[in-house]
This record gives sequence, C-alpha cells and structure tokens, in this order.
Amino acid sequence: MRSRTFYAFVAPSMALMFIFIALPLVSVAIQSFQLTQQVFEQVTTETCTPGFLKQTCVQEVKNLPKLDAEGRPIVETKFVGFETYRTVLQPAEVLRAFSEGGNGFAGLLNIDFYKALRFTLTFTLLTLPLVIGLGLTIALAVNSTMRTIRGPLIFVSLLPFIITPVIGALSIRWLFVGDGILTAVIAKLTGEHVAVFAHGWMIELLMMFYRVWHVAPFAFVIFYAGLQTVDRDTLESAVVDGASRFERLRYVIVPHLMPLIVFVSLIHLMDAYRAFDEVIGFSSQAHRISLQWLTYNYLIPDNSGNRSISRASASSMLTMIGIIILLLPLLRRTWREHRSKR
Repeated sequence: MRSRTFYAFVAPSMALMFIFIALPLVSVAIQSFQLTQQVFEQVTTETCTPGFLKQTCVQEVKNLPKLDAEGRPIVETKFVGFETYRTVLQPAEVLRAFSEGGNGFAGLLNIDFYKALRFTLTFTLLTLPLVIGLGLTIALAVNSTMRTIRGPLIFVSLLPFIITPVIGALSIRWLFVGDGILTAVIAKLTGEHVAVFAHGWMIELLMMFYRVWHVAPFAFVIFYAGLQTVDRDTLESAVVDGASRFERLRYVIVPHLMPLIVFVSLIHLMDAYRAFDEVIGFSSQAHRISLQWLTYNYLIPDNSGNRSISRASASSMLTMIGIIILLLPLLRRTWREHRSKR
C-alpha cells in the first residue's frame, strides 16, 4: 500500500481521535492545575419587622455571589499548581495515619481517594482471573458439544453481556435488597433475617460477582473464536503421544490463545478500573466507592452551586495514570513478542 493511500485511510480516524480524545485530555490536564470558583462578596442586609412603637431592624452580613453587568455570577480561574492534587491525595493525612498513634491502613482508608483506590484495585485484579478462567471454561465446553446445539448455547451464554450494565446491576441488587427473592429464601432456610446490604464486604462480593457474570461472555466469544483456529494436527499429535486433556490445554491451547488472553486482559483492566455502573446500581456509596464515582461526586454541585472541577480533573488524571501503570506489563509483553517476530 502506498503511503498516500495509507494516510488517506488513517487521517479521518486520527482527526477524530485528536478532537474527541487528545483535546479533552489536554483540557482536563490543564484544569487539574487550575482552581475555578465563583467570586463572592460580603453584603450587609437589613431586615426590618414592624413593632408596637417603631420597627425593629436587624443587620446581617451575607456572602453572596458577585454578579457581572448581565447579572451572571462571576467565575474566577487561577493557577494553583499541584495544590489540587494535594487536596485529593491529602499527604498530610497519610503521614498522620502512619505516624505514632495513627490508625495505619484503617486511617488511610478513611480518606476518600485511598478508599476508592483500594476498592478499584481489588475489584479489578480479583475479577480479571475469574473473567478469563470462566470465559475460557465456557468456550472449551461449547467447543466440545455437538454442533447442533452450539447455536443455542452461544446465544444463552451471551445474554448477560447483552443486558445494559445498570439494569443488570439493579436486577441482582433487587434479588438481595430488603425482601428480595433470594433474601427471603435465605431467611426461610436459616430462620434469620439476612441484611446483605448492611455489610460492605457482602456488597463488594456481589459487585464482583456481577462484573464476572456480565463480562465473562465477552471473553467467551473471543476465546471461542480463537479455538476455531487451533491446529488440529498438533492436537491429534498430542493425543497420539498420550497427552492428557490438561496437558493439551496447557501446552497447545493456552499458548495458542495467549495473544487473545492478553487482549481480553487489556480490555478488562481498562474497563474494570473505571468501575461506575456497579456503584450506582448497587447503591454502595456508603460502603464502597470507586475512583470513577469519586470523580463524578466531585462534579455534583454543592449547596452554593459550585462544582469541584479542579479536583474532578485531578482525580481523572490520577485514574488515567493508574490505568497506564496496570497496562504497562501487558503492553511490554506485547511489544517484546512483536519485536521477536520481526
């Protein structure tokens, strides 16, 4: 392919990526070093009430938004450097937690960012092997069945992935919350009322279960497609040599599917690290929050109508840095394999 033809095909995609990805990312990075807030001024107001002989007046000093000539609140933006990141990370509180008399990790997890970081890392790293393992298991099982029933099995296996994430999370939540179906069954079997959503660890387990249930079909489709390209001659040679099912899986199938395993891992790490639907669907804000939810929470207007745009931007940048750190080992492995094949 000629260079001119190649650039003609790639240019539209690169232009859209620049407009919708690169520019917003630069904007968020800039906003994380700035502080944007309304300008307030002290205004003395006098309130008078009628009295018997004369009215009673009370003066009160209020902080009111300063308005421009058109009656709109004046917003001021100033450069604050890394002050916003210090506000989010709270290094002084971290040092206090690990100093003498501090609560250690318990005190650290009282800080919103580290509370969200702990849950996000646990949620991402624990669900990753479960998604890959369950997806590969389903793919192997479907690939081993008769061709006449593979179609219906594939359709049934894909149903959790088709359901909208928030709807799926709400559906599982309704099974356990209050007098849900499964809660009622457990209470009837044990004779005791089980308050599932009163315990943070139970909510976290349900959120992980939902993520695996929802994403495993995606891994299944990828691995099932990869199984169709496995060299049959190699498998038959392994059978002739007396290799067991586990040995064929370990030395033939898994090495063949390794590029797909890396691909699924990359997609899952990027998606799970930005967990948000589970927090909203399971209403876990009182017990478990994610980094993505923390960014969203910063953007909710406070009582005066201000939004913490700078803190939300800093939280977004820290989330992106975390994703890059998680992806680096897989990206390095992919790059080395690519270099070795050239």
